[in-house]
Amino acid sequence: IMDGNGRWAEERGLDISEGHHAGFENLQRVVSDLARRGVSYLTMYAFSTENWDRPEAEVNGILDLAIAVIAHEAEQLHQNNVRIRHLGRVDRISDELRGELEQAVEMTADNTGLTLAIAFDYGGRSEIAQAAARMVADGVDPSTIDEGKYAEYLYTSGMPDVDLLIRTGGDFRISNFLLWQTAYSEFYSSDVLWPDFHGEHIDRAFKSFGNRARRFGKRI
Repeated sequence: IMDGNGRWAEERGLDISEGHHAGFENLQRVVSDLARRGVSYLTMYAFSTENWDRPEAEVNGILDLAIAVIAHEAEQLHQNNVRIRHLGRVDRISDELRGELEQAVEMTADNTGLTLAIAFDYGGRSEIAQAAARMVADGVDPSTIDEGKYAEYLYTSGMPDVDLLIRTGGDFRISNFLLWQTAYSEFYSSDVLWPDFHGEHIDRAFKSFGNRARRFGKRI
């Protein structure tokens, strides 16, 4: 959860758009860092279903920046064997942004390196509700529905559950992010604002994760 762009800009007397720009630049660095570490799956919370309620100028700035970043970076990610997936709704974003996302997903579909899932216009509750609606539309027999069947209808179908959920900016909440997939995730909160979250902070998060005993509800 990439939190803190606005506070980062405010601390420096900058417009909030500069904070979002710095955040997207850091996203590129973090993706490269984690790919080098051999991480297989990375999901970034770029824009939530609730973010539409922010000031119109800020929302438009984020959307324009997302278009520019995807258009500029998709080819490089492809060359680095990164597979891109989009998690979220597509009916409320612009045709241009939807087109850039679809093109990036299609171009990288056969890559075998890190899978980068971009959660854009994403909400965990919405995802769960839409999965149920799609099962009804497909005529799925209720007697066949279990956790595995339900997971097939989520945006993350085919992806593993989350091992480690990192939130920057110091808060301790998941903000409607991957509610189903984080049932037994380890949570790590960093006080560092997202644009300043670099390799050394990733090291700390991974060290903390490595020191935990994961029980998954069982007694060890």
